[in-house]
Amino acid sequence: MTTTTAQRPQVNSTLLVLYLSLGGLAFAVLQSLVAPALSTISRDLKVSAGDGSWVITAYLLAASVLTPILGRLGDMVGKRRVLIGVLAILAAGTLLAALAPNLSVLIVARVLQGAAGAILPLSIGIVRDELDREKVGVVVGLLSAIFGIGAGVGIVAAGPIVEHLSWHWLFWLPLVLVVIALLGAIFGMPESPVRKPGRLDVIGTILLSVSLVSLLLAISKGQSWGWGAGSTIGLLAAGAVLLVVFVLVELRVAEPLVDMRLMKLRAVWSTDLVAMILGFAMFGTFLLVPTLLQLPAVTGYGFGKSVSQSGLFLLPTVVMMVVFGPLAGLLSRRFGPKLPMFLGTVAVVAAFTLPALGHGAIWQVLASGVLTGTGIGLAFAAMSNAIIEAVPPAQTGEATSVNTIARTIGSSIGTAVVAAVITSNTTAQGLPTDDAFTMGFWTCAGVAVLAVAAALAVPSARRRHDQALAAGVSDLPDEPSEIHLPHLHHAEK
Repeated sequence: MTTTTAQRPQVNSTLLVLYLSLGGLAFAVLQSLVAPALSTISRDLKVSAGDGSWVITAYLLAASVLTPILGRLGDMVGKRRVLIGVLAILAAGTLLAALAPNLSVLIVARVLQGAAGAILPLSIGIVRDELDREKVGVVVGLLSAIFGIGAGVGIVAAGPIVEHLSWHWLFWLPLVLVVIALLGAIFGMPESPVRKPGRLDVIGTILLSVSLVSLLLAISKGQSWGWGAGSTIGLLAAGAVLLVVFVLVELRVAEPLVDMRLMKLRAVWSTDLVAMILGFAMFGTFLLVPTLLQLPAVTGYGFGKSVSQSGLFLLPTVVMMVVFGPLAGLLSRRFGPKLPMFLGTVAVVAAFTLPALGHGAIWQVLASGVLTGTGIGLAFAAMSNAIIEAVPPAQTGEATSVNTIARTIGSSIGTAVVAAVITSNTTAQGLPTDDAFTMGFWTCAGVAVLAVAAALAVPSARRRHDQALAAGVSDLPDEPSEIHLPHLHHAEK
C-alpha cells in the first residue's frame, strides 16, 4: 500500500542521494578494484593465480545469488531496513578483507561483500518512494551511472594503491565510504511505507541460487578448466535446466521470488536484454584497453604503460559516465527512456568499431573510452528508468534486481569471451597478438549491435505508457513526447 507524499516526513533529498551514491560507489569500486591487483594479492598470500581468482569468483557468485533475494525482501519488509542490513554486511566483509591474513579469510570476506549487489535495486526503490516524481528520473540516472563509474574508478585506482600502499588498502579506502553510507541510512533516511507483504519463495530461491551459481561458475572457470571439460559442460547444462525449472515453478506459486508476469512485459525483458549485452561490452573494454596499454612498445602495437598509467587512460570513460548518466535522466523525463537507451547502445557500437578498425595511436584508445563512457552512462541510466516506469512501486526491488543480475551475467560472459580471444592468439613469447585485440574489439562491437536491436524493441512512449497503466503503475509521469526511431512502428503494429 502506498501513502501520499503529504503523509511522509520531509526528506533531505540531497543527503539521501549522497548516502545512496556512496553505498553504490563503494560496491561498484569493490567489484572491479581487485582484478588489476590479483597477481599482487596471489603473490603476497603465496597462492597460485588460479586459486587467487576465487577472490573474484566468490564475490560474483554471492552478488548474483543474494541480489534477487534481498531485492524481494526490500519490497516485503522495507527497503531502508534491508539496505541497512546490506551495508552492515558490506562493512563487515570489507573490514575482514582489509585484515585478511590468508586466502580463505579473504574469500569469506568477498562473499560477504557480494551481498551488497542489492544496493542498486534497493536504492532505486528508495528514490522512487521518497522523492518527487519529476526528480526520480535524473537521480536514478545518476545512481545507475555510478555503478559504471565505480567500476572504472576501481580499475583506475587499483594500480596506484597497490604500488604506493598495499593491497589491504584496496579495502580500507572503500570501507570509509561504506561506513558513511551506513550511518546515513540509519540516521538520515525514513522507512518507506511502500511494501508488498508476503513470504519469501524458498523453493524459487534455492532453484535460482543453484542455477546462477552453476552458470556463473562455469563461465568464470571455463577458461582454466577448459570449455570442453565435463565439469564446465555439466555446470552449464545443470544451470540452464534449473533456470527453466525455476521459471515453471515461479509461474505456479502464489508469491514468487520473481513475478514472471513482469518479465513478460516487453518494456522489462527488452531492457534486461540490453543490460546483459552492455554488461558484456563494458567489461570487454575494461579488459582489452588496459592489456593493450600495458604491452611493451617493442611489440609494435603495445604502448608500454605501467598499471597505474594504463588506469589513468580510463578516466575519460569515467568522466563521460558522470556527465551522461544524469543527462539520460533528463532525456528520459522529456522523451522517455527509449531514446537515451538507443543513443547509448549506438555510442557503444562506435566505441568498439573505432579501435577494431585501428588502435595503433593513443587518440584512438582515448576516443574509444570517451564513446564507451558516453554510451554506458546513457544506457545504464535509461535502463533503470525504463524498469521503474514499467512496474508497480511495490515491485521495484524485484524488477531492478533481475536487471542487475542480467548485467552481472553479461559482465561474466564478456570477461570470459574476451579473455579467451586474447589468450588463444598469442606470440611465441606468450603475449597477445595485434590480431587478438582486433578480434576482441570486433567481438564487442558485434555484440553491441545486438544491444541496439534490443533497445529498438523497447516499446514506444505511448505503448509503454498504456502497458504501465495496465500493469498497475500508479506513479507514472506525464506521457513524454514521441521520438520516432527507425523501424520501430513496424515492429509494434
